[in-house]
Amino acid sequence: MAPTTRAADQAAKIEEKVKVTLYWLEKSRAHRILWLLEELKIDYELKTYKRQDMRAPDDFKKVHPLGKAPLVTVEKDGMDKPTVLAESGLIIEYLIDNFGPWLVPSKYKEGKESQVCGESEEWLRYRYYMHYGEGSLMPLTVTSILVGLLRTQPPFFLRPITSVIAGSIESKFLGPEFKMNHEFLEEQMSTSPEGGDYLCGKNLSGADFMMIFPLQVERSRAVMTTEKYPKLNAYVERLEARDAYKRAVQKIINSEGSFQDGI
Repeated sequence: MAPTTRAADQAAKIEEKVKVTLYWLEKSRAHRILWLLEELKIDYELKTYKRQDMRAPDDFKKVHPLGKAPLVTVEKDGMDKPTVLAESGLIIEYLIDNFGPWLVPSKYKEGKESQVCGESEEWLRYRYYMHYGEGSLMPLTVTSILVGLLRTQPPFFLRPITSVIAGSIESKFLGPEFKMNHEFLEEQMSTSPEGGDYLCGKNLSGADFMMIFPLQVERSRAVMTTEKYPKLNAYVERLEARDAYKRAVQKIINSEGSFQDGI
């Protein structure tokens, strides 16, 4: 689709007076969706929630059976019930498809349109990182958090044993895996297409929204230090310095009194 047509299509959708609602949960993946909504500059309703016993409150199950954050509902006049979106990847792709097509890199190299293997590096990176963050990076982070609980949650007389087990998992598996992934990402930032500031090149893309959360969590847990991975940390700081991201943070501060990224 030509850029002018895509822009006109997006404008038409906004004119439909679509109502978008974000169900935001503290210390969750929901904040990257709030940031995306601010980048898209569309009207939306924000509903914020606190965790209860580390989990989302039961109100989330009234929207989606699994009760996980983030959740987004989309509706317009004439609908019997809203469209419910769960999972960050789906939410980001849906919002970009409908309101922000410029956040998807051009698929083909010039002169290679519709050809197998004619895809641009920017687009291939985009498709990869839409899956990598949750498919490869977050499982390591979640495992690290659970292993850390082995040091603090068991009865005190068992902790010497569970701490040894935790240390073994960290040194033999988690440490090497984090190192491999962070070195890979550091190299990816060094080779961003056209010397770009983002993972997929010179322009912000949907992949950046997917990647910010796991990287923030790993930074906060000191497994992704500036000393070892300067380009990767600078990348996260550039995302956080964007006006839309700052507006998203300020909205939470105004609503909740404070904001903390990560888990």
